[in-house]
Amino acid sequence: MTGNPPLIVILGPTAVGKTGLAMAMAAALDGEIVGADSRQTYRYMDIGTAKPTLEQQRSIPHHLIDIVNPDENLSVAEYQRLAYAAIDAIHERGRLPLLVGGTGQYITAVVEGWSIPEVPPNPTLRAELEAYAAVHGAEALHRRLHSVDPAAALRTDYRNVRRVVRALEIVMETGQAPDYAKKDPPPYAILQLGLTMERAQLNERADRRIDQMMAAGFLDEVRRLLAMGYTRDVPSMSGLGYRELAANLSGECTLDDAIAATKRATRDFIRRQQTWFRGHDQGIHWIDVETTPPSQIIDLMTRWLAAQEA
Repeated sequence: MTGNPPLIVILGPTAVGKTGLAMAMAAALDGEIVGADSRQTYRYMDIGTAKPTLEQQRSIPHHLIDIVNPDENLSVAEYQRLAYAAIDAIHERGRLPLLVGGTGQYITAVVEGWSIPEVPPNPTLRAELEAYAAVHGAEALHRRLHSVDPAAALRTDYRNVRRVVRALEIVMETGQAPDYAKKDPPPYAILQLGLTMERAQLNERADRRIDQMMAAGFLDEVRRLLAMGYTRDVPSMSGLGYRELAANLSGECTLDDAIAATKRATRDFIRRQQTWFRGHDQGIHWIDVETTPPSQIIDLMTRWLAAQEA
């Protein structure tokens, strides 16, 4: 018990059931949801990001969803600042903030209080680095990052060229690697709930969800984005399924091949999410959602909240 205002974090890999539990918990505990999903921050990208429906957003207030256009970047530092502002505003309303998502860097930056340099974008430098990756390959660009900031290289998947470019940009603009060991934890009583299930079952759930997305119009969503001028090179289109379906629409592969590639990429992403959370596990309470009903979890949260007020 710290006497600080509470923050409940619901984290876990794609398709594990974070949204359903968060909705039930917010309804039961007078909460509001702060999104921690880097893809759900983008406007016009609803189906492929498994964004909460409009009905869900009307029933429970949601924050940090639909806040940037698909060709814009939202840095970790910017997200952290917006998240703290949203959490504080929820506290001021006398309600409970729930930080919910699967983007490890976003969640860890908020929970641990990373000190992140505010470095404005440098379009010229970014273009140079992106051109280097296009000519020499993503792995070569990642090696450049490793040579100047090994810690950032370990945190960043070489295939995510946008994040590699951003990490290099910070070092090249400031002349030094950020000291992520320097932290200023926020003044909240934080309880982190990590949702998990057996890997084979989780992969099956992810595959079914992709099939449901396709039935709901995922391909048409990608077609609309391309028609709006958002090419495969913009930051948002590196999201799961978007690049693959865009390749289908340009005639580079069949739809079945694009769907299969999306499922493979999703399984790999799940593995990387789990690796991140294991590597940043500072008191995460892991819950097997296959054996623990939401009512039991909510009961545990009710008792934890009562203990914070005692």
